[in-house]
Amino acid sequence: MFEGFEETHLEVGEASVFVRFGGKGPAVVLLHGHPRTSATWHRVAPQLVEAGHTVVCPDLRGYGRSRGPTFTADHAGYSKRAVAGDVVAVMRHLGHRRFALAGHDRGGSVALRLVLDHPEAVSRVAFLDCLPLTEHLSRITVDFATRWWHWFFFAQPEVPERVITADPDKWYQGDRDAMGAENYIEWRRAIRNPDVVRAMLEDYRAGLTVDRQHEEADRAVGARVTCPALILWSLRDDLEALYGDPLAIWRQWATDVRGFGIDSGHHVAEQAPDALASALIDFFRRPSVGQ
Repeated sequence: MFEGFEETHLEVGEASVFVRFGGKGPAVVLLHGHPRTSATWHRVAPQLVEAGHTVVCPDLRGYGRSRGPTFTADHAGYSKRAVAGDVVAVMRHLGHRRFALAGHDRGGSVALRLVLDHPEAVSRVAFLDCLPLTEHLSRITVDFATRWWHWFFFAQPEVPERVITADPDKWYQGDRDAMGAENYIEWRRAIRNPDVVRAMLEDYRAGLTVDRQHEEADRAVGARVTCPALILWSLRDDLEALYGDPLAIWRQWATDVRGFGIDSGHHVAEQAPDALASALIDFFRRPSVGQ
């Protein structure tokens, strides 16, 4: 898994970030979602390297082998703003001040915050199976609340930790064959760590509080993603069923939007890696000004 890639831990402010990186050429950062680690990209990252990219895959703050600060009542230490800052610091440490970016699920929320807070750093961005957090929250229906109840369960104090850590394998239900053996082993090791479970919950708690406030502030001043944006969603997940055309929503946030659905379940990097890699390679192929 990740043959030819290097692995390291980088100390960036209040976080210690585990990162994999390999290849040569224009830099691409891949940000995983919940409850995965950077290993979720093991079938996609080598294809991007082969296409001529440097590929960087960090574990998000608190996930996998990355660690963040002490947990606080305001959840700010696990906000998307804080995690986006980690990514920028990691890339600067590796010698990349400008890069392309792809984020899946919660990693997509980090990618949005990174582009809005650090527009000079991002040449192109791909959002995979996600919407801005406030778009979800402004469209709450019975159907949403029934399917996505875990957002609000995770926001409760203490109880989710006790429930999940009692039997994390049963709660998360990973599939060794679908994920790939090494990815599965790494993921399983992470979810059995109570500190990782707590950090993943803090991600969701931040999403409903400080992250929501940051996005609302962006909307109030008309902030937009100005670099080219690719929107991809999984046809066998529920994003389109819940909200209709995701492109129509993203056009309210970005000036240059294109995209399509991929025949996959939610974990697209594991379930449809060739289709995803092809879409990303095509999108990232044309260099942007200043890269």
